[in-house]
Amino acid sequence: MRRILRLFLVVAIVGLGVTYLVVRPRTLPADTLSRLTGDAGRGELVFWAGGCASCHADAKATGDDKLVLKGGQSFPSPFGTFIAPNISNDPIAGIGAWNELDLANAMIRGVSPEGQHYYPVFPYASYAKADLQDVVDLRAFLATLPADPTPSGAHEVGFPFNIRLSLGGWKLLFLKDGWVVDGDLTEEEQRGRYLAEALGHCGECHTPRNALGGMESARWLAGGPVPAGRGNFPNITPAKLDWSKADIVEYLTSGFTPDFDSVGGHMALVVENTARLPEADRAAIAAYLKRVPASE
Repeated sequence: MRRILRLFLVVAIVGLGVTYLVVRPRTLPADTLSRLTGDAGRGELVFWAGGCASCHADAKATGDDKLVLKGGQSFPSPFGTFIAPNISNDPIAGIGAWNELDLANAMIRGVSPEGQHYYPVFPYASYAKADLQDVVDLRAFLATLPADPTPSGAHEVGFPFNIRLSLGGWKLLFLKDGWVVDGDLTEEEQRGRYLAEALGHCGECHTPRNALGGMESARWLAGGPVPAGRGNFPNITPAKLDWSKADIVEYLTSGFTPDFDSVGGHMALVVENTARLPEADRAAIAAYLKRVPASE
């Protein structure tokens, strides 16, 4: 019996060790960004394309207050309620002490400077496709923004979702390389794909999710229920979005639909962001949406 117990203990220890090796947080090599230099001017475009202010500024912020990234917005979901953290330039409450590699690990790998998995409510499943130069440029721009000492709120997440190590398994399942929409795309469509699938993370809202919260890429941008339980995100594939390319560009610029309705809800914040991009980028997003496979 003692031998059996010892054998069981050894197997259990080995099993735990192997499991940890599989799900442990994985960061980028230390020299990943060694040849890159950030440009704050380019980083501002990355900031608006990435929608940073939409989640990390106060929900009622307007004008320059959009650049005070003190966090605090809450995002209810079936897994708990997540609170957007302070990512202002404050070195204690925010990310003022972060370097470029810290930001790259957060966006590309979903790992904090302390070596913990981030919850995927932070859309690193999309940001993982971001160009490293864009990440470095974004860090340069974030360094120019105001510092705010407001402490980040704690997520309201219960067992078992509060076990962050389990997110390593989630990443193995859902953190994928490669583009969803592939094939012979024009240069404009490729730019639109980058903005929509990576920086703009359109799929995070407009793609339905499975029971584990992973995006169902087979129904890319086909819409789905709002995680808070009220309403639905619309289908923006050609199966439902029959607007012209010019209509889509206008919507991403002014927020007006072809029927002279106006954008509402959280999408209004998205349009505030896209309106700040060059018109060529809005046209690229429109061109990309025309190439997305139709899905009911």
